[in-house]
Amino acid sequence: MSNFLKGVDQRTSLAGMNRMELLLFRIHGEQLFGINVFKVREVIRTPQISPVPKADPRIVGVSDIRGQTMPMIDLAKALDYPAIPPENYADSFTIVTEFNSSIQGFLVQSVDRIVHLRWEDILPPPDSLQNINYLTGITRAQNQLVEIVDVEKVLVEVSGMSNSAADTFLRNHHVETSARGYFILAADDSSVARAQLKAIFDKIGVDYEILSNGKMALQWLQQWADRKAQEQVFEKLLMVISDIEMPEMDGYTLTTSIRKDDRLKSLYVVLNSSLSGGFNEKLTEKVGANVFLSKWHADDLAKIIVERLNRVARGEEIL
Repeated sequence: MSNFLKGVDQRTSLAGMNRMELLLFRIHGEQLFGINVFKVREVIRTPQISPVPKADPRIVGVSDIRGQTMPMIDLAKALDYPAIPPENYADSFTIVTEFNSSIQGFLVQSVDRIVHLRWEDILPPPDSLQNINYLTGITRAQNQLVEIVDVEKVLVEVSGMSNSAADTFLRNHHVETSARGYFILAADDSSVARAQLKAIFDKIGVDYEILSNGKMALQWLQQWADRKAQEQVFEKLLMVISDIEMPEMDGYTLTTSIRKDDRLKSLYVVLNSSLSGGFNEKLTEKVGANVFLSKWHADDLAKIIVERLNRVARGEEIL
Protein backbone atom coordinates (compact mmCIF):
# COMPACT_ATOMS: atom_id res chain seq x y z
CA MET A 1 0.00 0.00 0.00
CA SER A 2 3.01 2.34 0.31
CA ASN A 3 2.89 2.52 -3.51
CA PHE A 4 -0.84 3.28 -3.55
CA LEU A 5 -0.20 6.92 -4.42
CA LYS A 6 2.71 6.33 -6.77
CA GLY A 7 2.62 8.88 -9.53
CA VAL A 8 0.76 11.60 -7.63
CA ASP A 9 3.30 14.15 -8.80
CA GLN A 10 2.29 13.38 -12.39
CA ARG A 11 -1.32 14.16 -11.54
CA THR A 12 -0.67 17.82 -10.78
CA SER A 13 -1.75 18.68 -14.32
CA LEU A 14 -5.33 18.20 -13.11
CA ALA A 15 -5.07 21.30 -10.94
CA GLY A 16 -6.09 24.45 -12.77
CA MET A 17 -8.51 22.42 -14.92
CA ASN A 18 -11.20 22.22 -12.22
CA ARG A 19 -10.40 18.51 -11.84
CA MET A 20 -9.10 16.51 -8.91
CA GLU A 21 -8.48 13.02 -7.62
CA LEU A 22 -10.13 11.73 -4.50
CA LEU A 23 -8.75 8.99 -2.26
CA LEU A 24 -11.68 6.89 -1.05
CA PHE A 25 -11.59 5.14 2.32
CA ARG A 26 -13.79 3.72 5.06
CA ILE A 27 -13.63 4.50 8.75
CA HIS A 28 -16.59 2.46 10.02
CA GLY A 29 -18.95 0.20 8.14
CA GLU A 30 -19.51 0.59 4.40
CA GLN A 31 -19.82 4.38 4.14
CA LEU A 32 -17.20 5.85 1.78
CA PHE A 33 -15.28 8.98 2.71
CA GLY A 34 -12.83 10.98 0.60
CA ILE A 35 -9.80 13.24 0.80
CA ASN A 36 -8.04 15.11 -2.00
CA VAL A 37 -4.97 13.18 -3.16
CA PHE A 38 -2.88 16.37 -3.07
CA LYS A 39 -3.17 16.39 0.72
CA VAL A 40 -1.84 12.84 0.99
CA ARG A 41 1.83 11.93 1.16
CA GLU A 42 1.31 8.16 1.32
CA VAL A 43 -0.93 5.37 2.56
CA ILE A 44 0.63 2.70 4.77
CA ARG A 45 -0.31 -0.13 7.07
CA THR A 46 -0.66 1.40 10.52
CA PRO A 47 2.76 1.23 12.20
CA GLN A 48 3.46 0.69 15.88
CA ILE A 49 1.92 3.46 17.97
CA SER A 50 3.33 4.81 21.22
CA PRO A 51 0.86 6.44 23.62
CA VAL A 52 1.14 10.12 24.56
CA PRO A 53 0.18 11.11 28.13
CA LYS A 54 -2.68 13.62 28.48
CA ALA A 55 -3.12 13.93 24.71
CA ASP A 56 -6.46 14.73 23.13
CA PRO A 57 -8.40 11.42 23.17
CA ARG A 58 -8.61 11.50 19.39
CA ILE A 59 -4.81 11.35 19.23
CA VAL A 60 -4.08 7.69 19.91
CA GLY A 61 -0.32 8.24 20.07
CA VAL A 62 2.71 8.93 17.91
CA SER A 63 4.58 6.84 15.34
CA ASP A 64 8.03 6.98 13.82
CA ILE A 65 7.84 6.94 10.01
CA ARG A 66 11.30 6.74 8.45
CA GLY A 67 12.81 8.82 11.21
CA GLN A 68 9.98 11.36 11.39
CA THR A 69 7.66 11.40 14.40
CA MET A 70 4.04 12.26 13.74
CA PRO A 71 0.79 12.29 15.73
CA MET A 72 -1.67 9.49 14.94
CA ILE A 73 -5.32 10.52 14.85
CA ASP A 74 -8.20 8.03 14.92
CA LEU A 75 -10.41 9.61 12.27
CA ALA A 76 -13.42 7.50 13.30
CA LYS A 77 -13.21 8.83 16.84
CA ALA A 78 -12.76 12.39 15.59
CA LEU A 79 -16.00 12.05 13.60
CA ASP A 80 -17.93 10.46 16.51
CA TYR A 81 -17.87 6.94 15.10
CA PRO A 82 -16.70 4.00 17.23
CA ALA A 83 -12.92 4.15 17.63
CA ILE A 84 -10.67 1.51 16.10
CA PRO A 85 -9.76 -0.90 18.94
CA PRO A 86 -6.00 -0.95 19.64
CA GLU A 87 -5.92 -4.68 18.95
CA ASN A 88 -7.10 -3.88 15.38
CA TYR A 89 -4.46 -1.25 14.63
CA ALA A 90 -2.30 -3.77 12.77
CA ASP A 91 -5.19 -4.44 10.37
CA SER A 92 -5.95 -0.76 9.78
CA PHE A 93 -4.37 1.77 7.43
CA THR A 94 -2.84 5.18 8.01
CA ILE A 95 -3.30 8.07 5.60
CA VAL A 96 -0.25 10.29 6.00
CA THR A 97 -1.17 13.90 5.22
CA GLU A 98 0.65 17.21 4.96
CA PHE A 99 -0.83 20.61 5.80
CA ASN A 100 1.30 23.75 5.98
CA SER A 101 4.41 21.55 6.25
CA SER A 102 2.90 19.67 9.21
CA ILE A 103 2.75 15.86 8.94
CA GLN A 104 0.14 13.70 10.66
CA GLY A 105 -1.41 10.27 10.24
CA PHE A 106 -5.11 9.46 10.14
CA LEU A 107 -6.09 5.92 11.09
CA VAL A 108 -8.86 4.47 8.90
CA GLN A 109 -10.52 1.08 8.64
CA SER A 110 -9.64 0.48 4.99
CA VAL A 111 -8.57 2.27 1.82
CA ASP A 112 -10.56 1.71 -1.36
CA ARG A 113 -9.18 3.45 -4.45
CA ILE A 114 -8.49 6.77 -6.16
CA VAL A 115 -11.20 8.26 -8.40
CA HIS A 116 -10.85 11.03 -10.95
CA LEU A 117 -13.54 13.73 -10.63
CA ARG A 118 -14.49 17.21 -11.72
CA TRP A 119 -14.94 19.81 -9.00
CA GLU A 120 -18.39 20.57 -10.41
CA ASP A 121 -19.34 16.97 -9.54
CA ILE A 122 -18.68 17.76 -5.87
CA LEU A 123 -21.52 19.53 -4.10
CA PRO A 124 -21.30 21.49 -0.86
CA PRO A 125 -23.11 20.08 2.20
CA PRO A 126 -26.67 21.33 2.76
CA ASP A 127 -26.81 24.91 4.03
CA SER A 128 -28.36 23.71 7.29
CA LEU A 129 -25.19 21.70 8.00
CA GLN A 130 -22.56 24.16 6.78
CA ASN A 131 -21.21 25.11 10.20
CA ILE A 132 -21.96 22.05 12.33
CA ASN A 133 -20.51 19.09 10.48
CA TYR A 134 -17.13 17.77 9.36
CA LEU A 135 -17.82 17.68 5.63
CA THR A 136 -16.68 20.04 2.90
CA GLY A 137 -18.39 18.25 0.03
CA ILE A 138 -20.51 15.35 -1.15
CA THR A 139 -20.22 13.39 -4.40
CA ARG A 140 -20.90 9.96 -5.87
CA ALA A 141 -18.47 7.22 -6.86
CA GLN A 142 -19.09 3.55 -7.61
CA ASN A 143 -22.84 4.27 -7.36
CA GLN A 144 -22.36 5.25 -3.73
CA LEU A 145 -22.48 8.53 -1.83
CA VAL A 146 -19.03 9.80 -0.83
CA GLU A 147 -18.57 12.28 2.01
CA ILE A 148 -15.47 14.50 1.77
CA VAL A 149 -14.04 15.10 5.22
CA ASP A 150 -13.08 18.56 6.51
CA VAL A 151 -9.71 17.37 7.79
CA GLU A 152 -8.70 20.97 8.48
CA LYS A 153 -11.47 21.24 11.06
CA VAL A 154 -10.39 17.95 12.63
CA LEU A 155 -6.77 19.11 12.86
CA VAL A 156 -7.67 22.50 14.34
CA GLU A 157 -9.78 20.84 17.04
CA VAL A 158 -7.32 18.07 17.82
CA SER A 159 -4.26 20.32 17.88
CA GLY A 160 -5.95 23.05 19.87
CA MET A 161 -4.90 25.52 17.19
CA SER A 162 -6.34 28.96 17.86
CA ASN A 163 -8.61 30.72 15.40
CA SER A 164 -6.25 33.67 15.71
CA ALA A 165 -7.46 37.08 14.66
CA ALA A 166 -3.91 38.25 13.85
CA ASP A 167 -3.54 40.11 17.15
CA THR A 168 0.27 40.01 17.07
CA PHE A 169 0.54 41.85 13.76
CA LEU A 170 -2.30 44.28 14.42
CA ARG A 171 -0.89 45.35 17.78
CA ASN A 172 2.05 46.87 15.92
CA HIS A 173 0.36 48.08 12.74
CA HIS A 174 -2.68 50.20 12.01
CA VAL A 175 -5.02 50.84 9.13
CA GLU A 176 -4.98 54.42 7.95
CA THR A 177 -8.31 56.20 8.46
CA SER A 178 -8.66 56.92 4.76
CA ALA A 179 -8.40 53.17 4.06
CA ARG A 180 -11.73 52.40 5.72
CA GLY A 181 -14.68 51.48 3.54
CA TYR A 182 -12.97 48.94 1.30
CA PHE A 183 -14.45 45.51 0.67
CA ILE A 184 -13.01 41.98 0.51
CA LEU A 185 -14.60 38.95 -1.13
CA ALA A 186 -13.48 35.59 0.27
CA ALA A 187 -14.29 31.99 -0.62
CA ASP A 188 -13.51 28.87 1.43
CA ASP A 189 -15.33 25.56 1.88
CA SER A 190 -14.02 24.97 5.42
CA SER A 191 -16.17 26.36 8.23
CA VAL A 192 -13.06 26.70 10.40
CA ALA A 193 -11.26 28.73 7.74
CA ARG A 194 -14.33 30.94 7.21
CA ALA A 195 -14.44 31.64 10.96
CA GLN A 196 -10.78 32.64 10.92
CA LEU A 197 -11.29 34.93 7.92
CA LYS A 198 -14.24 36.60 9.65
CA ALA A 199 -12.18 37.14 12.81
CA ILE A 200 -9.35 38.76 10.82
CA PHE A 201 -11.67 41.00 8.78
CA ASP A 202 -13.58 42.11 11.89
CA LYS A 203 -10.35 42.91 13.71
CA ILE A 204 -9.06 45.00 10.79
CA GLY A 205 -12.43 46.70 10.34
CA VAL A 206 -12.91 45.97 6.64
CA ASP A 207 -16.25 45.10 5.03
CA TYR A 208 -16.51 41.63 3.53
CA GLU A 209 -18.51 38.79 2.05
CA ILE A 210 -17.43 35.19 2.72
CA LEU A 211 -18.78 32.44 0.44
CA SER A 212 -18.28 28.68 0.52
CA ASN A 213 -17.03 27.92 -3.00
CA GLY A 214 -15.47 29.38 -6.13
CA LYS A 215 -18.61 29.18 -8.26
CA MET A 216 -20.52 31.34 -5.80
CA ALA A 217 -17.61 33.78 -5.68
CA LEU A 218 -17.46 34.11 -9.47
CA GLN A 219 -21.21 34.70 -9.66
CA TRP A 220 -20.90 37.38 -6.96
CA LEU A 221 -18.08 39.08 -8.88
CA GLN A 222 -20.00 39.01 -12.16
CA GLN A 223 -23.02 40.59 -10.49
CA TRP A 224 -20.72 43.17 -8.88
CA ALA A 225 -19.26 43.99 -12.30
CA ASP A 226 -22.75 44.34 -13.77
CA ARG A 227 -23.75 46.79 -11.03
CA LYS A 228 -20.49 48.69 -11.44
CA ALA A 229 -21.14 49.08 -15.17
CA GLN A 230 -24.55 50.54 -14.31
CA GLU A 231 -22.96 52.79 -11.67
CA GLN A 232 -25.02 51.07 -8.98
CA VAL A 233 -22.11 49.57 -7.07
CA PHE A 234 -20.72 51.01 -3.85
CA GLU A 235 -18.21 48.34 -2.77
CA LYS A 236 -14.60 49.36 -3.31
CA LEU A 237 -13.27 45.86 -3.90
CA LEU A 238 -9.82 45.60 -2.37
CA MET A 239 -9.09 41.94 -3.10
CA VAL A 240 -10.39 38.42 -3.55
CA ILE A 241 -9.12 35.79 -1.09
CA SER A 242 -9.80 32.23 -2.19
CA ASP A 243 -9.13 28.72 -0.98
CA ILE A 244 -7.82 26.35 -3.66
CA GLU A 245 -9.85 23.19 -2.99
CA MET A 246 -13.59 23.89 -3.14
CA PRO A 247 -16.72 22.15 -4.43
CA GLU A 248 -18.08 23.14 -7.85
CA MET A 249 -15.13 25.42 -8.72
CA ASP A 250 -11.61 25.43 -7.30
CA GLY A 251 -9.51 28.50 -6.59
CA TYR A 252 -7.29 28.03 -9.64
CA THR A 253 -10.30 27.97 -11.96
CA LEU A 254 -11.82 30.97 -10.17
CA THR A 255 -8.59 32.93 -10.68
CA THR A 256 -8.38 31.95 -14.35
CA SER A 257 -12.01 33.04 -14.85
CA ILE A 258 -11.28 36.39 -13.20
CA ARG A 259 -8.27 37.02 -15.46
CA LYS A 260 -10.31 36.17 -18.59
CA ASP A 261 -13.07 38.67 -17.76
CA ASP A 262 -12.12 42.18 -18.92
CA ARG A 263 -14.25 43.66 -16.14
CA LEU A 264 -12.47 41.67 -13.41
CA LYS A 265 -8.99 40.94 -14.72
CA SER A 266 -7.25 43.66 -12.69
CA LEU A 267 -8.55 42.40 -9.32
CA TYR A 268 -5.98 41.55 -6.66
CA VAL A 269 -6.24 37.79 -5.94
CA VAL A 270 -4.80 35.93 -2.95
CA LEU A 271 -4.87 32.12 -2.99
CA ASN A 272 -4.96 30.88 0.59
CA SER A 273 -4.47 27.13 0.98
CA SER A 274 -3.41 24.45 3.44
CA LEU A 275 -1.78 22.53 0.59
CA SER A 276 1.99 22.72 0.93
CA GLY A 277 4.72 22.70 -1.66
CA GLY A 278 6.32 24.74 -4.41
CA PHE A 279 3.87 23.29 -6.92
CA ASN A 280 1.10 25.52 -5.59
CA GLU A 281 3.25 28.63 -5.84
CA LYS A 282 4.12 27.82 -9.46
CA LEU A 283 0.50 27.18 -10.40
CA THR A 284 -0.57 30.32 -8.53
CA GLU A 285 1.77 32.27 -10.82
CA LYS A 286 0.55 30.37 -13.88
CA VAL A 287 -3.14 31.18 -13.31
CA GLY A 288 -2.32 34.81 -12.51
CA ALA A 289 -2.96 35.14 -8.78
CA ASN A 290 -1.01 37.87 -7.01
CA VAL A 291 -0.10 35.95 -3.85
CA PHE A 292 -0.02 32.36 -2.57
CA LEU A 293 -0.37 32.10 1.21
CA SER A 294 -0.48 29.08 3.52
CA LYS A 295 -3.59 28.89 5.67
CA TRP A 296 -3.67 29.40 9.43
CA HIS A 297 -0.98 32.10 9.27
CA ALA A 298 -3.32 34.84 10.46
CA ASP A 299 -0.62 37.48 10.89
CA ASP A 300 0.65 36.94 7.33
CA LEU A 301 -2.84 37.35 5.89
CA ALA A 302 -3.48 40.44 8.03
CA LYS A 303 -0.21 41.93 6.81
CA ILE A 304 -1.19 41.46 3.16
CA ILE A 305 -4.59 43.09 3.76
CA VAL A 306 -3.34 46.02 5.86
CA GLU A 307 -0.40 46.81 3.59
CA ARG A 308 -2.59 46.84 0.50
CA LEU A 309 -5.26 48.92 2.26
CA ASN A 310 -2.67 51.51 3.21
CA ARG A 311 -1.01 51.56 -0.21
CA VAL A 312 -4.36 52.11 -1.90
CA ALA A 313 -5.29 54.81 0.62
CA ARG A 314 -2.00 56.65 -0.11
CA GLY A 315 -2.60 56.39 -3.85
CA GLU A 316 0.36 54.04 -4.39
CA GLU A 317 -1.94 51.39 -5.90
CA ILE A 318 -5.13 51.75 -7.90
CA LEU A 319 -8.07 49.39 -7.54
